[in-house]
Amino acid sequence: MPNYKVIYFNVKALAEPLRFLLAYGGIEFEDLRVSREEWPTLKSSMPMGQMPVLEVDGRRVHQSISMARYLAKQVGLVGADAWEDMQIDIVVDTISDFRLKIAVASYEPDDDVKEKKLVTLNNEVIPFYLEKLDVIARENKGHFALGKLTWADLYFAGIIDYLNYMTKTDLTEKYPNLKAVVDNVLAIESIKAWVEKRPVTEV
Repeated sequence: MPNYKVIYFNVKALAEPLRFLLAYGGIEFEDLRVSREEWPTLKSSMPMGQMPVLEVDGRRVHQSISMARYLAKQVGLVGADAWEDMQIDIVVDTISDFRLKIAVASYEPDDDVKEKKLVTLNNEVIPFYLEKLDVIARENKGHFALGKLTWADLYFAGIIDYLNYMTKTDLTEKYPNLKAVVDNVLAIESIKAWVEKRPVTEV
């Protein structure tokens, strides 16, 4: 079994899908949490100077979705063929697009510009994505692809707290099928155990 380390700040955010996948597979890993004070010193040692980073037997890689896809293969949460894998990837990439649109508005430094971006985000972008994703989850009976648990479900459940934090709302509250996706993941015993023991953080 390879030696795994997840390196990130002391938050859930982009690293939590990785932690969920490792927990799901019952894979031991070192959960290294970098403080804001430590980061400037460590930044140059990270691929592309960013986190999260996954270290596998001393080899460090970046790009959170690529890392999640790799771990999904290790724990058997991918499709049976290339077509099924694409169905999963489509949903994950759509959720990623959604996250980036939220982030662009949430982290806008100019207050006047931010206010305008948030109007569009809240009135158009968020409802559009949530309605589309809710339909997908309904058609897949509480999952996002193939009518069963895949890493797309763990990706969404792992990142939803971060999305809620940025939007200052509960995004699944009015979307029962999306809530079912999250609930189905959190009901998995190994993930439930991880959630109970992980550090308590706001996001």
